[in-house]
Amino acid sequence: MNDEQLLRYSRHVLLEDIDVLGQEKLLQSHALVIGVGGLGSAVAPYLAAAGIGKISLVDHDQVELTNLQRQIMHQQNSIGQNKAASGKSFLQKLNPSIEINAIERKADDKLLDQLLPTVNIVLDCTDNFTTRQLINRLCVKHHVPLVSGSALRFDGQISVFDPRNSDSPCYACIFSPEEQFEEVNCASMGIFSPLVGIIGAMQAAQALQVLIGFGEPLVGRMLLWNARNTQIDEIRIGRNPECIVCGQAH
Repeated sequence: MNDEQLLRYSRHVLLEDIDVLGQEKLLQSHALVIGVGGLGSAVAPYLAAAGIGKISLVDHDQVELTNLQRQIMHQQNSIGQNKAASGKSFLQKLNPSIEINAIERKADDKLLDQLLPTVNIVLDCTDNFTTRQLINRLCVKHHVPLVSGSALRFDGQISVFDPRNSDSPCYACIFSPEEQFEEVNCASMGIFSPLVGIIGAMQAAQALQVLIGFGEPLVGRMLLWNARNTQIDEIRIGRNPECIVCGQAH
C-alpha cells in the first residue's frame, strides 16, 4: 500500500484481525455484486469504502421512482438509467482509487461462466428464486464463495455458502431447485426501507470476513432478522449429501 492508502484505510489497519496484510488482501480482491437494487445499494458502497480493489456490478434493470425509497446508490437524476451504470457513478465518487465494472445485462450461465473464474467472492443481491439458484449452481461449479441475502416486507435473511469448504451447504441444500415457490417481490408485497440496508451491510461484512479470513462467517448458519420486533434468530444448516447441486452424486 502507498501512503495515501495507508491513511485512507488506517482504521482497518488498526484492527488486529485485519492489519496491513488483511487490507492488502481486500485491495487485491475482485467482488461480484449481482443485483444493484436495495441490497446491492448497501453492499457495494461498503465494499468500495473498505477498499475492495475491483467490484463488478451486474444488473439489467433501470432505475425507477419507486426504487428511491430504499435503493440509496440511485438518485432522482438516475431515473431511467441502468442500475449498474448508476451504481458505478456513485462508487467512483466514493472511492476513485478502485476499479468499478458495470455490466448492463441480466445474469445468465454464459455471463457467470465468464466472470466467476476472475472473482474472489459473489454477493447475491437479487430478488427472485430462479436467479438465486442459477448463481448458487455456478458458484458451486467454480468453487467461489457466495454471500446470499434477501429482504421482503419486514423480514430478512443472510447466509454464506463456501464450496471450498467440504462441510458447507449450498443454497440448494436448503431450497431445492425442484421445489415450486411462488415468486413474490417488493412491488406486490412492499418492503421496509432500512431493512435492505441492514441485510446489505451484513452481507458486506460477511464478504470482508471471508476475503480476509477472520472470525466466523455464516457458513452452515442462516441469520434471520425481523425488523418489526428487532429480533434476530439463527438456524443451523447442514450440507445435504443428496443435494442435486453439491451432493456427492453430482
